[in-house]
Amino acid sequence: MSQTRKQRAARCFAALRAAIPDPRTELHYHSPFQLLVAVVLSAQSTDKAVNLCSAGLFAAAPTPKAMWELGEEGIRAYIRSLGLFNAKARHVHALSGALLQRFDGQVPNSREALESLPGVGRKTANVVLNTLFGEPTIAVDTHIFRVANRLGIAPGKTPLAVEKGLLEVVPADVRKDAHHLLILHGRYTCTARKPRCADCALFSCCAWPDKTLWQRSPS
Repeated sequence: MSQTRKQRAARCFAALRAAIPDPRTELHYHSPFQLLVAVVLSAQSTDKAVNLCSAGLFAAAPTPKAMWELGEEGIRAYIRSLGLFNAKARHVHALSGALLQRFDGQVPNSREALESLPGVGRKTANVVLNTLFGEPTIAVDTHIFRVANRLGIAPGKTPLAVEKGLLEVVPADVRKDAHHLLILHGRYTCTARKPRCADCALFSCCAWPDKTLWQRSPS
């Protein structure tokens, strides 16, 4: 393990903690079940778009039983504005049934159990384990994949490679918050098309060679 990469990660996360003192999900939810559903709905959709849809959906069906009874078509009516809404409606309906049948309507707190639910893969399970149960997991989405590679703290060609790289270098005392620190940084500062390098608290510890092109905001 490169000591330089570990040192860079420590500096970056110290700066992130100072810049984002209260890192948390931007998805709206009022129960573990609702968070699970919101995360499933967020695939290839923004949190803002999910929140707009889920407000009505959760008012109509706040629990697994109510969601199951609402039915796939009923769920679909609330989420039509989201990408992949047909598959998402099918998954949300099926996972609601699975929770009722196998977990007494409760969201399980193990990776194996979560990934056994329809529509729940490794990334969704990581988000739920981290946000609901405080596990030091890191769900690598497009934002985190981009940020980790640009910073040089966990370069990788696949989300799993980046996840493993991050788990090797993220300081233990920040591991629980690392997911939300990175995703919020990628969402609002280290953006894909117009990164705000001029305003970035991580500029000095970032290994991205193109950062100097964005040191001044483009006109």
